Amino acid sequence: MSQPPDNERTMLPPSGDGPAVLDCGNNALPVGTRLGEFEILGVIGEGGFGIVYEAYDQQLQRHVALKEYMPSALAAHTSTVHVTVKSSRNVETFQIGLRSFVNEARLLAQFDHPALVKVYHFWEDNGTAYMVMPYYHGKTLKEALRGQAAPPDEAWFRHLLAPLLDALEVMHNEQCIHRDVAPDNILILDDGRPLLLDFGAARRAISGKTDAFTVIVKQNYAPIEQYAEVPTMRQGPWTDFYALASVVYFAITGKPPIAAVTRHIADTHTPLVQAAAGRYSQAFLQALDQCLAVHPDQRPQSVPELRKALGLDGSAAAAQAPAGKESASARRMRRMAWAIGLPAVALIAAYAVNELTQEQPAATAAATPAAPAPPPAPATAPPLDRPFDPIEALDEVFQARNRDHAVTVSLEQAQVRIGKDELRFSIRSSKPGYVYVLMVGTDRSQFWLLFPNAIDGDNRIEAGKQLALPRAKWHMVASGPPGTNQFVALVSDSPRDFHGAGLRDLTPFSEFPLATISQLPPAAAGEQPLFAGKASCPQTAGSCPASYGAAVFSIAEVNP
Repeated sequence: MSQPPDNERTMLPPSGDGPAVLDCGNNALPVGTRLGEFEILGVIGEGGFGIVYEAYDQQLQRHVALKEYMPSALAAHTSTVHVTVKSSRNVETFQIGLRSFVNEARLLAQFDHPALVKVYHFWEDNGTAYMVMPYYHGKTLKEALRGQAAPPDEAWFRHLLAPLLDALEVMHNEQCIHRDVAPDNILILDDGRPLLLDFGAARRAISGKTDAFTVIVKQNYAPIEQYAEVPTMRQGPWTDFYALASVVYFAITGKPPIAAVTRHIADTHTPLVQAAAGRYSQAFLQALDQCLAVHPDQRPQSVPELRKALGLDGSAAAAQAPAGKESASARRMRRMAWAIGLPAVALIAAYAVNELTQEQPAATAAATPAAPAPPPAPATAPPLDRPFDPIEALDEVFQARNRDHAVTVSLEQAQVRIGKDELRFSIRSSKPGYVYVLMVGTDRSQFWLLFPNAIDGDNRIEAGKQLALPRAKWHMVASGPPGTNQFVALVSDSPRDFHGAGLRDLTPFSEFPLATISQLPPAAAGEQPLFAGKASCPQTAGSCPASYGAAVFSIAEVNP
C-alpha cells in the first residue's frame, strides 16, 4: 500500500545544536509566522496529513510543538497562512478530515495521563485547524529495541505495559479506541516511561474517501476487525490489546506476528508459549497469546481483565527483584533512558503523527553508548541545602504510588481563561478509597491540599466510578497569574493525615506553607513521602493500609 513519504519526527543533528529544519517546499508556514500567541520557529516534519512546527508560546514563554491540519494531496497554503482545498470535488473529504482532527484534539485535551500525549490548546482558523503540544525527549520503542543485544526480560515488559494499559483504560472509559498501537507509536522518554503517540483520526477519516490516499493499517499489528466493518467483528478495547500484544511479540522475537488477514485464512502463527518458552513465565506468555487471538471474542475484553491475566493487578506472580535490590531489567531500562537523554537523541514532537506503512530509515544521529545511570533518589523530603521545589514534592508523591492501583484523571478544559473559566476535572480509580488532590499554583508560590476541603469533606470514591470535581457547592475560577497549575490526585486505601507535612487548615483550602517547609524533619528511610501524608484510621478500625494510587495532571491559565 503506497503512501506519500512522511517525516513528522524531529531529529537532533549529531552536533546537538538544535532541531533539524526540513525542506518542505512551499507548503509549510515560513519562520516568523504568528498564529495567535505562537510564533513559528521552524518545521519539525511534514506528512501526508499534517505539518508539525517548532513554535514559541509568547504568552507562557515556552517551546511547543504546533501541528497544522494539512492533507497535502487535498490542500495547500494559497497565502501566508490561509489553507485552500485544491479541487471542489475534495472539499467534503477535506472537511471530514478537519472534523476528525478537531475532535481528536478535543478528546486529547480532556485526557491527562503520563503515558498519553498532552494537548495544551487547539483551535480552527485560516481554513484549517491547529493543536499545540509539548516536546518530549526520547526514542520510539522500535528504535530503542534496535540497540538492544537481547530481548528485554519480563520485568522490563511489566514496567512498559503497566502505564500503557493505564493510558488505554483512560481512553476506553471515554469510549475511545486508539487503533494504532505499534512500536513506532510508543515513545520511551528520558526516564524510561512510555508515551503513547498518534491516534491518526484524520488519516483514518480521509482514507477511502478519495483516490489520493489508501486505507492504512499497520498490517502486522492491526487485528482482523480493522480491515473491514463486519458486524460480528466490531472494534473495541480488544482491538488495542491485539496491537499491544503484537508489539511485545515483536520485542521478544524480533519480528511482528503474521498479518491478521493471512492468519484468518491459514494460521501459521507461532504462539509465544512456544517461541519464548523458558524465558518468560507461562502465565505472562499465555495472556499475550490470548490477546493475539484472531477472533475478537477470544481476547480479553477490558483493561482490568487483561491486567489480571498479566498479573499486573497483583493476582499473579510478577518478575521482581529481591526487596531492596533493583532488577537487571530495571537497570537496563534506566541505562536506556540515560542513553536516550544524551545529546545524540531523537527529539520527538509529542504528537508527531507517524503515518508510514513501510520501514522508517535509521536515525541519522548515532546513539551514544549507554552509560550507567545514578540510582534514583529516595522518596523523602527535599534536602535542606537547596530551595524546596513543590513540583518535585508532587512528583515524589506520584513516584511512590502503588503501580497496581490505577488512578486516571479527565479534564474538562486543559487551558482556562483567567477570570472566566473554572478548573474542572474527573477522577476514576480501579479501587475504592479516599481522594486527596494536591495543587501547586502557576507561580509555584502556593502549595495546597485542594480536596477534601472545609466546604466539601466527602472524599470517598467507588471503584470504577467517576468523581467530578469541584462539586456544585464549591468552585475554582482561574485567578492567575498566567502559567500552569500542577496537580496530583491521590486515592488512598485509608484516610490520610497531612499535618506531619506542616499542613495549615484554612478556609476553604488547606495550605502547605512554603516558608516553613524546610524546617520539617525528613521522612524516615522506607517511609512514604512527607506530602503523601500518613494513613490515619480510627483505633477501632483494625488494619490501616497505607497504600495509594495516584495520577498527575496540569491545567494552564491564560489571559482572556
